[in-house]
Amino acid sequence: MNLDRRMFIYGIASAGFINPILRASSALTSRERVDRALQGKDVDRTPFSFWHHFGLENLPPERLTQATLEFHRKFRTDLVKVMSDFPYPKPAGQWFEVKRQSNPFPAQVEALRQINQGLDKQAYFVETIFNSWNVAEKLSSPKEVLRLKEQEPQRLLDTLEIITWSQIHHARLAISAGAAGIFLAIANAQDGVLSREDYTKFSEPFDRRILEAVRSAPLNILHLHGDKVYLDRFYRDWAASGINYSTQGTGVPIASVRQKYSGVLLVGLDETRFRSLPPEELRGEYEKARDAAGKFFILTPGCSVPNDSTDAELLRVPQLLKA
Repeated sequence: MNLDRRMFIYGIASAGFINPILRASSALTSRERVDRALQGKDVDRTPFSFWHHFGLENLPPERLTQATLEFHRKFRTDLVKVMSDFPYPKPAGQWFEVKRQSNPFPAQVEALRQINQGLDKQAYFVETIFNSWNVAEKLSSPKEVLRLKEQEPQRLLDTLEIITWSQIHHARLAISAGAAGIFLAIANAQDGVLSREDYTKFSEPFDRRILEAVRSAPLNILHLHGDKVYLDRFYRDWAASGINYSTQGTGVPIASVRQKYSGVLLVGLDETRFRSLPPEELRGEYEKARDAAGKFFILTPGCSVPNDSTDAELLRVPQLLKA
């Protein structure tokens, strides 16, 4: 092969951040592929993931294990996001009379252990943790939590402190069970839920402490949920290696975030129109996201894809990437 042709091929590969030698060898496991994305290195193809809720919180943990592993194997995801829908233990009295729990989600931890065994180190998995404010909402209601904030702010802070203590213990148990990190879902750092000042007082300290407790984990991810997220609050000084947010919901371009954030961006799939996107539009959105995010990039939706997505609809993503 002459020099001009080698340079031509290298140029095509570089435009998509794909190393032609890696592509030819097809030697990377899902775990290795994600590792390289975390380090900003060339990959044989873009790593990807997507997820939805299985609705198995009323069944034994073995069912969550089975559903998670089957989903990963069928759709060939590179990163396994474990859904976490088992409820926090409710107190006997009022919801804000919660007690510290050294293992608040024992069924979830058992599922994590089983998932770790099933993956056999071929792929990373992360444990979904909903922040303490969200747990409080599930124990009561969003309206009730806001009422307590206004009428008895110290009682709410004390309740969130107890929940956070328990969440920290769960995060550490998840890492001990084999998780590569936590996927911390934050849905209240947005206009219309909490003001910036209220988020700073009632949620940010607790959110940070959960992440700090597992800082050494290689794959902590901030899931910034909502359409009016205060994205700029999360670009620096968080114990996370990546941010996941909805580009479609927020209207904030990936290129704009990349200018201010140097970590891994988990973006690119439109969860709002996932089922209806034609293949050519799906490809266009992926390529646009890849080019804007650069090498620190894992292709994902901004939130869960619809629970009723068909196998054919889900398979379009691994087929697009030739997974």
